Amino acid sequence: MMKVLSRFIFWITGWKLNDNWPIGLKKAVLIAIPHTSNWDILYARAAFYLMDIPVRFTIKKEVMIGPLGWLLSGLGAIPIDRKRIPGGRKQTYTEAMVQMLNERDELVVMVTPEGTRSAVKKWKTGFYHIALGANVPVVIGYLDYKKKEAGIGPCIYPNGDMDGQIEEMKAFGRTVTGKHPEKGII
Repeated sequence: MMKVLSRFIFWITGWKLNDNWPIGLKKAVLIAIPHTSNWDILYARAAFYLMDIPVRFTIKKEVMIGPLGWLLSGLGAIPIDRKRIPGGRKQTYTEAMVQMLNERDELVVMVTPEGTRSAVKKWKTGFYHIALGANVPVVIGYLDYKKKEAGIGPCIYPNGDMDGQIEEMKAFGRTVTGKHPEKGII
């Protein structure tokens, strides 16, 4: 049903796909860039349905109750439980996501490294630490509103040079046009 609806959304709006998902890749951190509009989730979610990529995103477990929880779960939300770990402190989101990736045979988690729909000079780096900690690649998903194209960009395996690799990701992100270009990647 969701694939049919997604196909309709792309047809009616004139969007197309550039499906370059790495063959055989079952676990990854997928970053969605640039994130400049609330419309991004509609096109991104539709694109992932069409590409058969079982993308998930994380949300606080406290939000996942009742009808809202059912809706979010249907869209791919997985609750994060920041339980107490030895030493009494709460587990960080990064630690919880690394644990989730390590416990599953297949999981693609979507993150927006900008952390907002506004232009920012510095990305949040949790996605990189998650990929490094779980020994999975970072795959770039993008929406180019100028071309009306949703697609998959480079697949980057973290090597510890976080600043250099994030700059490489940003450089790719600067080649695509967000809905609000002035809020794009700096």
